[in-house]
Amino acid sequence: MLPMGLTVLDLSAYVGLLAVGAVTLNIFLGLLMAFRYSPHRSWPNHRFNYFRFHNWTGYIALALSILHPVILLLNKNPRFLVFDLVYPVHSPAQPFDNTIGAVALYLIAFVVGTSYLRITLGRHLWKSFHFSIYFAAAALFWHSLFTDPSLKNDPVDWFDGGKLFVESCLVLVAAVSLLRLRHARKKAFHARQIAQQIAMSE
Repeated sequence: MLPMGLTVLDLSAYVGLLAVGAVTLNIFLGLLMAFRYSPHRSWPNHRFNYFRFHNWTGYIALALSILHPVILLLNKNPRFLVFDLVYPVHSPAQPFDNTIGAVALYLIAFVVGTSYLRITLGRHLWKSFHFSIYFAAAALFWHSLFTDPSLKNDPVDWFDGGKLFVESCLVLVAAVSLLRLRHARKKAFHARQIAQQIAMSE
């Protein structure tokens, strides 16, 4: 039984926001690893296995992403069936945005599944698959921003608390990703310079 004043749609929306937060944290931790961040050398200056934490945030994100639509099965109006969640092209409310949400879920499941098999797949292939998390995040942000939590197709309220949270997560992921891209380009540029210097000295 739900607490007084909390509807099924409210609960689904809150779980969806938790999923957005978990995906954002997962990507942020992954980008820290790409920057070779060390919590032992930097803040908080003690050993902390944030690689394992990164993995767990992925599992949590997947669990929340599954729970978010499953809760809708308890909703009475509109009524959702299991098929509407698995293949929401013809779902009773907001089919386009829900389909994008389903794409996000399937991509998250793909990333988590291939990460679990990363040793079997090999680092190069696994890393190629792992970049799918950005497509998953893009679909998740779209779904979270443009879906009306009340399922009434009302215009998007960009200053709603939930929307502001999603917007903040989107800005954080975009900003850190751009820094990561800039870092990678600088690293590649320095590597080319060193290669040229070695070639000239021979």
